[in-house]
Amino acid sequence: MLLAQGAAAQDGWATAPGTGIVAARYDADADVYPHRIMGRIREKHVLLAQDDAGQVHSVDLRQSGSSVFEDIAPRVVDADGDGVNDVVVVETDPRAGAQLAVYGLRRGGLTKIAATPHIGTRFRWLAPVAVADLDGDGTVDLAYVDRPHLAMTLQVWTWAGGGLTRIAEMGDLTNHRIGDEVIWGGLRDCGAGPEMVLADGGFNRIVLVRLTSNGLRRETTGLAATDGGFRRVLSCRY
Repeated sequence: MLLAQGAAAQDGWATAPGTGIVAARYDADADVYPHRIMGRIREKHVLLAQDDAGQVHSVDLRQSGSSVFEDIAPRVVDADGDGVNDVVVVETDPRAGAQLAVYGLRRGGLTKIAATPHIGTRFRWLAPVAVADLDGDGTVDLAYVDRPHLAMTLQVWTWAGGGLTRIAEMGDLTNHRIGDEVIWGGLRDCGAGPEMVLADGGFNRIVLVRLTSNGLRRETTGLAATDGGFRRVLSCRY
C-alpha cells in the first residue's frame, strides 16, 4: 500500500525491503527554481540511494545542468518488474517543467533508466499516485496526476518497447493542493485488486480509480477528501 507521504519523509530515508536499492532520500536545498509548490519543502539538487550492501550512491543534478528534484520524498520500489528495487522521483527542468523519472543501479552507479516527457513549460508539476501492476497483466504501471492544480488529469504509463508508454488518462482528479506538504491518497488493495485513491477536481470527495482492460473506471465515494477520509479509505475501512 502506498500511503500519503509527508514532509518529514524528505529529510529522512524512504525505505523498502528487497534487493538493489533499499533506501533513498533527497539532499542539498536548491534555490535555482523557486516554484515552492510544496509549502516549506524545498526543491533539492541531490538524490542519495543506499543499496542492499550498504553502499550509498548519488546523483547531483548540478553536474549536468540546473534541473532539480521537486518532490515530497523518493519512492523505493521495483519500478520495472525485474525483481530489483529502483527509485521513482519527480525531476523538474527549469524550462520544461516536471517529469516522472526512474533511477536504478546500473554498472555500479545510479542511472536514470526511464522517464516520462517533461510537461512542457516551467512551473508545471506532477504528483505521483502509484507504482504497481494496476491491471494484473504482469507489467508494472506508473501513475501520476498531471498538473494537480490545473489540468487535474490522472495519467497511467506502462513499460513497452524498453521504455514508458502512456496507456490511459482521466480528468477531474487530483491529489495535491498548492502549499500542501503531502501528496494525498495513493494505492490500496482490499482484496479485489488495486485501486488508486484520489480526490475529485474540487478536492471535495475521495475517488477510487481502477485500471481495467477497457481503461480507467472511477467510483466517487461519499467520504470527504480530508486526512481522516484518506486514512479510512487507505486502511480499507470503506
